[in-house]
Amino acid sequence: MARDMDRRNFLKAAGAATATTTMTAGCVGDFVGSGGSGTLTYGRGAPSATLDPQASTSGEVAKVTNQVYDKLMGFEPGGSALVESLATDFTIEGTTATIQLREDATFHNGDEFTAEDFIATYRRFVDPEYEYHFEDRSGYGPYLLGAVEDVSAPDDYTVEFSIAKKYAPFLANLGAFAMAVLPKSEIESGTDFSSEMIGTSAFQFESADQGTGTIRLSAYDDYYGEGPHVEEVTFEVIGENGTRASSLNAGELDIIDGLSPQTITQVEDGEGEIKRRGGINVGYLAMNMATFEPFRNKKVRQAMNYAIDTEELASTVYQGIATPASQPIPDLVTGYNEELDPYPYDPDQAQTLLEEAGYGDGFEFELATFQNPRAYNPSPGEAAETVRSYLGEVGITANLEQKTWETYLNYTAQGSHDACFLGWMTDNGDPDNFYYALLHPQVESDPDQDYVEWSTEGINKTNRAAWANNEFMELVEQGQSTYETSERQSLYREAGAIFHEECPWVPLVHTEEVRGIGPDVSNFTVGVIGGPFLNRVELE
Repeated sequence: MARDMDRRNFLKAAGAATATTTMTAGCVGDFVGSGGSGTLTYGRGAPSATLDPQASTSGEVAKVTNQVYDKLMGFEPGGSALVESLATDFTIEGTTATIQLREDATFHNGDEFTAEDFIATYRRFVDPEYEYHFEDRSGYGPYLLGAVEDVSAPDDYTVEFSIAKKYAPFLANLGAFAMAVLPKSEIESGTDFSSEMIGTSAFQFESADQGTGTIRLSAYDDYYGEGPHVEEVTFEVIGENGTRASSLNAGELDIIDGLSPQTITQVEDGEGEIKRRGGINVGYLAMNMATFEPFRNKKVRQAMNYAIDTEELASTVYQGIATPASQPIPDLVTGYNEELDPYPYDPDQAQTLLEEAGYGDGFEFELATFQNPRAYNPSPGEAAETVRSYLGEVGITANLEQKTWETYLNYTAQGSHDACFLGWMTDNGDPDNFYYALLHPQVESDPDQDYVEWSTEGINKTNRAAWANNEFMELVEQGQSTYETSERQSLYREAGAIFHEECPWVPLVHTEEVRGIGPDVSNFTVGVIGGPFLNRVELE
């Protein structure tokens, strides 16, 4: 029988998503300062389609909202340890979690932060009976909060959760970017959070230019935590990797992301510096089993894996910043199965499997991809062309369909693709954030088929393969409901083995997180969860 857990033991279990995860308490308030000098300019490859953290799964949205909003829990800069944020302490007894809140946080509109703000945020996200409920287009609400049955506030600085079951990812989920806490007064006055941000964090919203994608923030002098150390932050959109790197070298940008191997060299040869860190991410090709009939055949999916040389892809297109993937999670995450190897490049075996499946003459399908660089795919056009070439060698014709980032997300979330490139940068470092978030349909499935229709009410739209393997689903659900790390490791290793055999994806690579910084930037840390942590950055 699983025992109740005190704060220390529960944090050890909930934070065991990576080998080094621990709870670090009290570190966010050690250095308090007001806005320093200068404007910090951050260059990226695509704009934010919304400013509402509850409306998107996009990392481009999170980069900005993470500067303005706080969550109950935070993540250690550069690591995966849970740290206090708007919450400072908690206890868990059975299926009841009690969270103690800080008493020194204020919103940018002057409101004092209390438990009622979190409850209003929670209800906006998941409670259709709430007058101000926001229809969650991102799918994050049910995923992050689906285990919660009720939330109450015994007093202004205490939040009490009633959870349906023991739920291992609970605390880590409270740190996901979509759990940003909004002010109750603004929720209930009808503020449009898609174009306005009012949070409690280090920077406050000034303006957003829909035409250029430029977003301007200013220092919030009453921030309770570290920093900020600059007066302003500006996010600029420059779609071309090379142009973005040139702008960094010219001193027009201070920090850039979305670097390809070529632009890494460009920065290193110029005035900038490269910062890199092993990432907790995956890039993959999802095969839409509900829409494209050939992908319902396991031998076809396995043939796709044999046909694509992920080793060469990592060494040529990614040029050493990636390693081939054998499963959804990288080796830093609890439950990684060391016995699984990436499918070897074997076009003869691919051809044999296609013939056995009745597709010896090949087939034609649409392979959707995106335009802007992502950490898990910094050169999406080149990667797509390379994969198309591999498939062509075994008689499979992939017709590329390339779209801008937000259009692409909407297109694939509706199941309009035959297959698509995508990837995932973890929200919380927990294996559940890959296996359940990306590969569980989150609805009941027909035991006689291993996929669900896209029209199914409540379908998990981040499961771009529409995969529904009941044995896999049961293991993942068991992984959610135990706090014992060793048991979770075993369950997720077994789930990984099923994934490897059934092949709903071609898992491509796990990549490093790479950023370029200018010579005037100091104290910048590459984040693997959350971030970028711009409140810590100084300009010399």
